[in-house]
Amino acid sequence: MFESTLRSALISAAPMLTIFVVVLIVVRISSVRTSGKGFVLHEEIMNLFFVIYILLLFELLTGTENSLGSGFNIVPFQEIFRYEIGSRKFIYNVLGNILIFVPFGYFISRAIKPRGVATIIIDSVLTSLTVELVQLNIGRSFDIDDIMLNMVGGIVGYFLYVGLDAIYNHLPRFLQRDFIYDLICGIIFIGFVAYMLKVVEIW
Repeated sequence: MFESTLRSALISAAPMLTIFVVVLIVVRISSVRTSGKGFVLHEEIMNLFFVIYILLLFELLTGTENSLGSGFNIVPFQEIFRYEIGSRKFIYNVLGNILIFVPFGYFISRAIKPRGVATIIIDSVLTSLTVELVQLNIGRSFDIDDIMLNMVGGIVGYFLYVGLDAIYNHLPRFLQRDFIYDLICGIIFIGFVAYMLKVVEIW
């Protein structure tokens, strides 16, 4: 179910993703050339992934074709406890709402480097609340449980960033060189593009 939803979002967002990615790449190349600042490939790829993630998040959370119906719930845990743990609906609605905000917590933490998790909690709640209010106005549901689960995902993303940053700082110096991360991010990006082409049935 989640895979089909993601596939649907990728197909719907493909034209928008293509335009944004091409424009962003052109702008960044022009900016680097005119400013004379250094170019770090893995940093640029990570920034590109952040843009792609935001666009896909928008499509997943506001696309009417992904809607499960309209409604309004402000009672905490009411919707969460409706699902049997381990069931397909539990995985899709509960774990899905957590996982979808893990990248948000990671990318925001990477961008602002917060001193604690409180900033990420606030950012996650405000972002999720905005999404829920928008959903309410386009015929989808408002659910306080979604906000809570998204917040948990943001927190997980924050600790993922903290953990990876701690590992990086304890690596030998030769493993901290940019070219290694350029290579890793390059491979991941090529894999993502290949997956996108497969999903939209171009490849």
